[in-house]
Amino acid sequence: MGAGHNGLVAACHLARAGLRVEVVERDEVLGGAVSTVERWPGVRVDRGSSAHVIIRHSGVVEELELERFGLRYVDCDPWGFAPAPVPGDPGPDGRPLVFSVDLDATCASIAAACGDDDADAYRRFVGVWGPRSAAVVKAFGDRPAMSRLVRHLWPVGAPRSGQPRTPGGEIATDFLGSGDALLDRWFTSERLKAALAWFGAQSGPPMSEPGTAAMVAWVALLHDVPPGHPVGGSGGLTEALAARLAADGGRVTLGDGAARLLVDDGRVTGVLTESGRRIRAGTVVAACHVLTTKALAGDDAPPALADAEPPVGNGFGLVLRAQTDALPRYPGAGDEALQGLQLLCTDRAQLARAHGDWLAGELPREPVPLAMSFSASDPTLAPPGQHVVTIWGQWYPYTLADGSDWDAIADTAAQQLIAAVDRYAPGFADSVQRLYVQTPLALERELGLLRGNVMHVEMGLASMFGFRPTPALSGHRVPGLAGLYLAGASTHPGGGVSGNSGRTAARVVLADRRPAARLRALAADRLRSVRR
Repeated sequence: MGAGHNGLVAACHLARAGLRVEVVERDEVLGGAVSTVERWPGVRVDRGSSAHVIIRHSGVVEELELERFGLRYVDCDPWGFAPAPVPGDPGPDGRPLVFSVDLDATCASIAAACGDDDADAYRRFVGVWGPRSAAVVKAFGDRPAMSRLVRHLWPVGAPRSGQPRTPGGEIATDFLGSGDALLDRWFTSERLKAALAWFGAQSGPPMSEPGTAAMVAWVALLHDVPPGHPVGGSGGLTEALAARLAADGGRVTLGDGAARLLVDDGRVTGVLTESGRRIRAGTVVAACHVLTTKALAGDDAPPALADAEPPVGNGFGLVLRAQTDALPRYPGAGDEALQGLQLLCTDRAQLARAHGDWLAGELPREPVPLAMSFSASDPTLAPPGQHVVTIWGQWYPYTLADGSDWDAIADTAAQQLIAAVDRYAPGFADSVQRLYVQTPLALERELGLLRGNVMHVEMGLASMFGFRPTPALSGHRVPGLAGLYLAGASTHPGGGVSGNSGRTAARVVLADRRPAARLRALAADRLRSVRR
């Protein structure tokens, strides 16, 4: 249920194992939040994600051989850009920060803008946190059991290059601490700390929260493999997944999603679709929001699902999709600024204010933008002389404290966010020809992202790993409803484009179908019959 990228990854792995697989999706567009449509004539626009980060490290693309099925990534290199606070100034404050795959080039940029000490510190930071982040990648790709988590993270303290083992307490402090505290320990330049904090905050929590250090430290991996954007748009990934599935005998049905789970005697027996079609199946993988799954189960939901109330939160962000007649131009920067994530923040106080306003249920007084302009490197997205620019503004509440209607204020909020980009790239506002606004409410309507949360469930420490979406549901199975499995951003490891959740859910399904597992399930069924 659900043709988002995690649902399709699960389907591909199951079909490769020889199972008959059908994916049902209510939307007419394949891919959920990893999809691209022709928004205006000749202009291809992503509906959800644009930059793919985690999936380029998870191994999913290679395992499923998606290049054979048309997937082509354009590397975002440089992968990050942060503007100069005083463009044109002859001193350091007039120089932007440019983060490249090339660590030497990145350190040279940091040295010019922030000083040699911070450049040296960044090089050491990448050396320390590269292996640690690689261990997190492995943990994200596995089930969230505590024993497995320890197995992946334990080696990060091992002696390296003649250095002694890092004490466990020090590692625990680093991983459980806040991103801000980590940045303050390593660096002195606020500009550098702001850029890295804004990158880390893309998962949702502010970098002042416990457990966010690893979100900042993910940058260490981007000096090996940068983020990427599929040629033709983000939907290139899900189109390749659908082609892979078809090659293995699976199918995708669009425009006819699940209306209700079919259940008999505590076991899933299939799905009733919105058109009234009854699909008989002993295994159902719900790759939609966990609360949507709960609603589809209805009165048949067992306590673990019926009582599930994961922290969805009050919205997440506002997205603008702009057709422009020019790319953003940042004073003192060239085309290198346009290849990856344009992190338009120079002081962490900006982030703190935006998050504080969100907590109060208000629009940010000072929006903090992240811009992406992949038409600079992919001419398939727009006609000659035209471009597509995506602007992400984080911490926009779904429910506003003053009772404002998002439909009524969408244009005002959008213009404020465009003005925030224009402050860094003068003239950008005048280049905008057409604009598509995705408010938190619009994200819910279009993509089924409840309360506009693109991560489904908040990504705080208390809702990660074995707590996601709830402790009872963290194993991808639904206790008390045999045959129902969970995938998608509601489950470990959470939101973002990784494919990890779909792959892990498929592995759990296949493990449960082995002879020993089937015998255990049969014995449990007989025991229930005896008790009745």
